[in-house]
Amino acid sequence: MRDWGGIREDETCQRLVLPKLEQAGWQDEQIRKQYAITKGKIIASARRHRHARALVADYVLEYRDELPIAVVEAKRTRIKAEDGYAQATRYAEKLGLPVAYATNGHRIWEIVIGGPITEVAEFPSPEGLWQRFCRDTGVKNDLEKRLLTAAYNSTLRDSDNIRLRPRYYQRIAVDRALQAIARDNRKILLVLATGAGKTMVALQLVAKLRQSNWTPGRMPRVLYLADRNMLVDQPKDDYFIPAFGDVVHKLTRGRDQRSREIYFALYQSMEQGNEQALFEMYERDYFDLIIVDECHRGSARSASQWRRILEHFDGAIQIGLTATPINSNDAVTFDYFGNPVYEYSLRDGIEDGFLAPYRVRRVSLNVDVTGYEPEPGKLDTDGDPVPSGIYGPRQYERVLAILDRTSEVARYLTDYLRETDRMGKTIVFCENNDHAWRMTVALRNRNLDMVERYHNYVCRITDADGDPGLALLDEFRKVSTDEPVIAVTSQLLSTGIDLPSVKNIVIFRRIASTPLFKQMIGRGTRLCLEAGKGSFDIIDLTYATRIFNDPSFDGPPLRLVEDAVDLDGAVVERDEVIPDEDEEVAEPDHAYEQQDEGKIPDSPDHPAVPIDEDLADQIQANGKRIYVADVEVFVWNEAFYQLEPDGQTLRLVEYREFVRDQILSMRLSPNDLRTQWATTKSRTALLEELRAQAIEPEDLLARLGHPEADPIDLVIYAAWELPVVSRAERALRVRREQREFLESFGPTARKVLDALLEKFTEHGAQELSASALRVAPFSQIGNLRKISTMFGGKVELHDAIDHLGQYLFDVS
Repeated sequence: MRDWGGIREDETCQRLVLPKLEQAGWQDEQIRKQYAITKGKIIASARRHRHARALVADYVLEYRDELPIAVVEAKRTRIKAEDGYAQATRYAEKLGLPVAYATNGHRIWEIVIGGPITEVAEFPSPEGLWQRFCRDTGVKNDLEKRLLTAAYNSTLRDSDNIRLRPRYYQRIAVDRALQAIARDNRKILLVLATGAGKTMVALQLVAKLRQSNWTPGRMPRVLYLADRNMLVDQPKDDYFIPAFGDVVHKLTRGRDQRSREIYFALYQSMEQGNEQALFEMYERDYFDLIIVDECHRGSARSASQWRRILEHFDGAIQIGLTATPINSNDAVTFDYFGNPVYEYSLRDGIEDGFLAPYRVRRVSLNVDVTGYEPEPGKLDTDGDPVPSGIYGPRQYERVLAILDRTSEVARYLTDYLRETDRMGKTIVFCENNDHAWRMTVALRNRNLDMVERYHNYVCRITDADGDPGLALLDEFRKVSTDEPVIAVTSQLLSTGIDLPSVKNIVIFRRIASTPLFKQMIGRGTRLCLEAGKGSFDIIDLTYATRIFNDPSFDGPPLRLVEDAVDLDGAVVERDEVIPDEDEEVAEPDHAYEQQDEGKIPDSPDHPAVPIDEDLADQIQANGKRIYVADVEVFVWNEAFYQLEPDGQTLRLVEYREFVRDQILSMRLSPNDLRTQWATTKSRTALLEELRAQAIEPEDLLARLGHPEADPIDLVIYAAWELPVVSRAERALRVRREQREFLESFGPTARKVLDALLEKFTEHGAQELSASALRVAPFSQIGNLRKISTMFGGKVELHDAIDHLGQYLFDVS
């Protein structure tokens, strides 16, 4: 009998696991090897972003292409098969599969998720496992089986001409919707965070319905509805036309069209017609499927004229897509579409590494906290007396605009970009178009050095800017363009626009609508590593991130910076309605933006500013906005917030306190930390652990004020308040106190060690490795092989470097 104990895991798979799968009848194309489930959560630091380890299953067994029905976790033969239980279970639960297998090539454990664990002699056949899958997931009728086994569309390719496969959660969303259709659910809701790929889900839903003979004898007729041209044109042009060709058509201006199969339309266009509305020209059962994008908006309101369209086509299956389901008095998505059959949150997307994590920086202005009361005789910019009273954020930009308030925010944002990335694409959301114009002017004047190089460095992009504004928007959207860098708007950029490279979302307008808030921050959730964007920042000047804090859906921020003082709590009053971009159709019903409005809660520490509402109403009734200048406006102090163990509560801390708490939770002593940091292999492991705690060396050096120290000394300083020792001092002590060690080597080897000490002094412990010897000044001595011979060999070289590190960090 052959001894298999010494073979590696990949050899185990090739020699033992794969043959057993083949014996059970599994074809090569049904066995997806190294199946990447997630990309790995983004680990963000001040200088770079990278993915943590992805979830990768050894094997996923597919009954048909993109129809996984089981997962197999393989271990090398000398490891017990049951040691793969935890991984196999985790992968199966993530993929929504009812069964998983753990094996070491000799023994096979069958794990039923939520059920028994049984040792089996062999893997089941594809047909046998498919029947079990159908039974365990409740698949009963033939239509459901046809829909699930229908092929996905494989037309779409990325820039490298690689097939765009649906992500695991997109596949689950498609399958859940198809199962609901097969069970004759007439209204279906899917909730996927902005940037998670709702359009891909819609495309593959349609593809499977077309492939499955869902409507016998003909292709299904599909209507894709949205309320803005960008929400219609982008999925039509970038997804559906490449996938399905000329069967795709956009309905416009009251003209019915019956020669195509997949129709896109604005709600507003469907309301158009000379004698009757366009939607009324179609029989109630003409469309088989209606997809409603951003369904939380007008279509969710019972009083909306758009609801008439959906009610007219009540014979069709209606699928609502949204990133922000709402629930208020007159607009309840769940009431119309029912509870979601699947939900994929921003929190899920961040954890999986498909969406960008975020930081929050809360900034309070003094006049927002205390209110503004004009001194007697104060004149506005027109020379008229300013009515006496106390004004606050509810009135700002609606009835009274403090010019210095806008100027101070422009100063703050300019300083912020100087400290971070002046070419980082930024959206500034203002109260209205007038406010957006003044903010544009203020930012432009603060950044004349950049404007001289990039003429469109700062631009206003609103509905009032017409075609030139849309042209600027097209440039802003592109990953490859440098300008515009800062786009100032009111609401035009809040939804329906794919802006993958945006790094900063600035909220400088009052918000009382959860969907509007989520749509705004959704402009930053897309990853764009090719543009250096692996996370984004929310700069909140209006208390919005507290009002709409939803960690269960959005996940906690990477870090939160906030003033210690809260804003007053007041209801948002809007004085602007943004029309649809299509001038040929009626203006959209934007009443949905008023939903969820109510009194914004006061801070427990600082009550709301006492506003004279009668005065405000009287000023607004006169139709004049008051502009005042020469008001002292400034930003209050900032502080960090740390997430508590409950995963939801944020506690005010300083960065040093944040580091201390994270380090103490690791239960390592200062000596433990120094010991692990001293040698190459253990330093790499410790660095990974620190990064998992959101502690980056670059951040330590930038924020703790001791750039001359090594990161591990800053960690110890933050956690235990021990004195900081500079890198130069550590290197000097080694030269003085470890002469015997240094002189035990030959002259050239000593020269290498001396250069390593110089490199350590200049850059830190990352230079204490053999890989550092590949560059100057070591490359001038010789290549790595030659340098190794000076120390007696490769092993001896590594030992010498590790001993040098131990001597360096033995000095306290």
